Amino acid sequence: MAIIDDVNETLHHIYVKLYPNYLPHIKGAYIARTDNEASLSIEQVCAALKNRGGFTGSYKDLVESVRQFFGEAAYQLCDGFAVNTGYFSIHPNVGGTFDKINEGHDTHKHPVTFRFRTHAPLRALAEHIIVEIEGLANVAGYIDEVEDIVTGAVNETLTPGEQFSIAGHKLKIVGDDPEVGVYFVSADGAGLSVKAGKRLAENTATKLIGIIPALAVGTWKVEIKTQYAGSGDTILKAPRVIESAFTLTVQEAAS
Repeated sequence: MAIIDDVNETLHHIYVKLYPNYLPHIKGAYIARTDNEASLSIEQVCAALKNRGGFTGSYKDLVESVRQFFGEAAYQLCDGFAVNTGYFSIHPNVGGTFDKINEGHDTHKHPVTFRFRTHAPLRALAEHIIVEIEGLANVAGYIDEVEDIVTGAVNETLTPGEQFSIAGHKLKIVGDDPEVGVYFVSADGAGLSVKAGKRLAENTATKLIGIIPALAVGTWKVEIKTQYAGSGDTILKAPRVIESAFTLTVQEAAS
């Protein structure tokens, strides 16, 4: 939606909850995080454009065209080009450091990532967002993001057999109780709960990295069971459960 005539109009609302601020050198007792909701798919955004935005063309053609655009954009990004959509741009980036001029590229030492930058039209829209604070969040532990590392998708998809990265608060897997671990729980009402392997590449209070187990096509939530108390060597008597507020999708393998 375009902003015209500099009218101070409320276009959107964002709902947030407050979390204790544990960030060093950052003043203030609390930080705000958006309430986790399912991300919108290409089909859902196109449906909104058709129903709300007044698009008069074919919905099916619109979805296919958007898919082709993003497929080509991803291809160009992998060739080193930045992609500028007008509202935001995505830039390829090589991380890490090189010790010698003739040192070769190492995928683990110098990971290729993609950075997101906002541009003036999106920043202008942000000025018209009303932020609604919905109180203090549950600080016993929370899952903020689940990244499907092979695709780079965050809070969207899961690729069985590939790595996951879970970010949040008080996540560390600790304890001797057999229930302790990372689980993927079916959100389709099937009652399935699949435990990930015990070996984690990273296991800290703020990040867990491991392998996604074999999961059926469908939607899943992440559930963490741990006896981690939050600090020091204190162990809880029984595991506490942290569940993602969002669902993730396992899709049919591409043929």
